[in-house]
Amino acid sequence: MLFNTTLKRVEEESHTKLLLNVVAEMMEKNGVAVEHVHMASKTIPPGVYPDMTEHGHPVDEWPAIWERVLEADILVIGTPLWLGEESSICRILIERLYGMSGLLNDRGQSIFYNKVGGCVVTGNEDGIKHAAMTIAFALNHLGLTIPPQADCGWIGEAGPGPSYGDALDDGSRAGFGNDFTQRNTTIMTWNLMHMAKMLKDVGGIPNHGNDREAWKAGCRFDYENPEHRA
Repeated sequence: MLFNTTLKRVEEESHTKLLLNVVAEMMEKNGVAVEHVHMASKTIPPGVYPDMTEHGHPVDEWPAIWERVLEADILVIGTPLWLGEESSICRILIERLYGMSGLLNDRGQSIFYNKVGGCVVTGNEDGIKHAAMTIAFALNHLGLTIPPQADCGWIGEAGPGPSYGDALDDGSRAGFGNDFTQRNTTIMTWNLMHMAKMLKDVGGIPNHGNDREAWKAGCRFDYENPEHRA
């Protein structure tokens, strides 16, 4: 599942969508079903609850999207950069995912266990690694598995300039021929697919030591009881 958190309301105008398309094409060539979610065209208010209509908002399309997230094995968050940071819509997406973090799977683990995550970052100024650090940590904290080198992006030369996919004077498109972007996008996509398959093949992450229901029931999985005795 590919999330585009561009600020543009029209998906086709998004530079981030162009690089997400590269990820999608590689996945589809290898039998992975891909769904794009263009956040700016949805009514998804900020908040950390599963349904914000229960907290004063008249409309919230998140619950329907969440049902599709539940079925997904791979989540990729795509964001543009603004002043070196991910977009405000990206933060809303992370908030809404966080709002589901109290849910558990049938093994007592976070509902996000056995999903893998990565991120795509585009812009024309610095910030790819900074945004990737924030997004990858958020996904991992929720319970997703982050494979090696699970980020990619395009920012062009330092300072304002062409965004990914912009037409250049020589007739080419900015970033399309950039080896660094091509390499990192390819590595990220394959590592996401590899990790998702590995988790499926072994039946997911074992729940010994991470079963929250068992912890609640009193099991401490070898954690020493801090009780002090004379």
